[in-house]
Amino acid sequence: MSTTGIPRLGVTRASDGTRFAVYSHNAAGIDLCLFDKSGKKELRRLPLMRDGDVHSLTLADAPAGTRYGFRADGIYSPEHGLWFDPAKLLVDPYAIELDRPFRHDPRLTLFGEETADLVPKAIVTDAKTVKPKPPLFQPGGLIYEVAVKPFTILHPDIPAKKRGTVAALAEPVVIDHLRRLGVSAIELMPIVAWIDERHLPPLGLHNGWGYNPIAPMALDPRLVPGGVKELGKTVEALHKAGIGVILDLVFNHSGESDRFGTTLSMRGLDNLTYYRHANDRPGELINDTGCGNTIACDHPVVRALILDSLRHFVLAAGVDGFRFDLASILGRDMSGFHRDAALFTAIAADSVLRDRILIAEPWDTGPGGYQLGNFPEPFLEWNDRARDDIRRYWRGDRHMVGALATALAGSSDTFSRWGETKTRSVNFIAAHDGFTLVDLVSYARKHNEANGESNRDGHDENYSWNNGAEGAIADPEIVAGRQADAMALLGTLFASRGTIMLTAGDEGGRSQGGNNNAYAQDNEVTWLDWTKLDRKLVDHTVALSAMRRRFDGFAWTDFLTGAGDVAWLRFDGKPMTVEDWEHPATDNLVMVLATEDRKQQRATRLAVVINRGHAPHPVQLPASLDGEWRDALVETPPPALVAARSVTFFVEVF
Repeated sequence: MSTTGIPRLGVTRASDGTRFAVYSHNAAGIDLCLFDKSGKKELRRLPLMRDGDVHSLTLADAPAGTRYGFRADGIYSPEHGLWFDPAKLLVDPYAIELDRPFRHDPRLTLFGEETADLVPKAIVTDAKTVKPKPPLFQPGGLIYEVAVKPFTILHPDIPAKKRGTVAALAEPVVIDHLRRLGVSAIELMPIVAWIDERHLPPLGLHNGWGYNPIAPMALDPRLVPGGVKELGKTVEALHKAGIGVILDLVFNHSGESDRFGTTLSMRGLDNLTYYRHANDRPGELINDTGCGNTIACDHPVVRALILDSLRHFVLAAGVDGFRFDLASILGRDMSGFHRDAALFTAIAADSVLRDRILIAEPWDTGPGGYQLGNFPEPFLEWNDRARDDIRRYWRGDRHMVGALATALAGSSDTFSRWGETKTRSVNFIAAHDGFTLVDLVSYARKHNEANGESNRDGHDENYSWNNGAEGAIADPEIVAGRQADAMALLGTLFASRGTIMLTAGDEGGRSQGGNNNAYAQDNEVTWLDWTKLDRKLVDHTVALSAMRRRFDGFAWTDFLTGAGDVAWLRFDGKPMTVEDWEHPATDNLVMVLATEDRKQQRATRLAVVINRGHAPHPVQLPASLDGEWRDALVETPPPALVAARSVTFFVEVF
């Protein structure tokens, strides 16, 4: 038995041979198919023995390296949710390694069409484990979101054979960049095996993000050709540099898509078990994800698969934690979302998983899917409300200074509703989904024409602005304005309480040409050109990160309350009044934060001066009895005027 109470599934190596086991409640029978080393020739087809709903077989002659797949027989009646077709080779949901990537082909969607030549073969792998160490990353640190291929494919100092792979992240030049930025943990966008959405190949496009998975444990050979061993070595190298590793995983849907999608794994093994269907119409897939299907995370077998997947990545590679895409699905059953869902309870009770870092994208597209603030501890949550409020403040929207202060203080309005006293917010300005940081200040509207959907895809409301002209332009005044705005947005992010996240390349002005849904652009649109980074922006980010590490008050997760921990002031040095907070045109704010100063090794105050106006402005800092105020980034006395469109940090030194 596994730790989940479900009989052990997948491949188990033992002294008496190799056991293959797969779950299906509705299949009439399942065959194990063994292939040659090339994965092209089927050598044997053996019926699995059924014990309840577990189908298994132990073979004495199936050593490590054996290629295999399954075929399931039974009723083919999609209108009743039954998709059994023995012509379809099926990937083991518990596969750890695959011999090739997935590729889309119309035959994968057609009944009776043989697919063994198309489908990757799972590889029998001897499981090796590491002793998990406590996570290096702790709430309050800096997360760096990384899409492996776009981040490394063009780096001139990475060996050519490693570019675009997980192994590239262990290269000294990459680690040096991460350490200079002060990264606490990298968050790897999906690296498990995925398939292109069916509309992309005819357009000559490919999924470059990986949010369309098939096998939740099998690493994609394009990104991780060395399999879990490569991932483990990379994690070890990053850990030695003091950098944690968080995996972005997708358990809300699979790449088998809607009724017109592919049959590759779970659909062919037991569609009614693995996916959620309408109660009165079992053939109708519920689409709470917007991706065609919804994984039934409340089913015990699916729950076991998720838990075993998480355990696998901790025990086999030593990762620090996980970010969950569209995570409301994880706590959802037919009656809605539950913060005490069985899956959350099981993770918290698991001896391997209970200390891991857990991050939720706290929404899905289904009814009641927006659940920001409702996940149980210790989940951290992506805070899109703070993101939008910060954007709207800097765009110049009225009535925004109060929302800005709330975001800076840890969003207690969101994260205290269950009696909590600490923020679980992950604050960010930009992420993989949406505009990049520099596009946010360069485009007033999205430009997704290259995606082949007539610019209909992607969010329409981005709270963005273009500084006077749309898109790329050489006007030095507009370029300078965009750079100042990007620096101000970064300053706001690094001044916020709790955990923060920066997307790779945003520190250097990476642009996607206004594309805010670039998942289908596995090309120069998303690939980071290291030779074109804005060095002034990079240096500013480095300075902000060093400042944030110097002053512990930013990383503390207790909510700011105003009871000795923070003061909110006007630019004339007087406390903000109710009228100031409510005035629609209040542009400026001073946050005086009580903090520890690692450099002075004592308690002190830090003044964060925020000027969204378009002109320099004088500011009166609080009186200092025993010390003086200095610029925290450049160690100079306060200027007579703070710059327009800026966030400036002043520390009280003694």
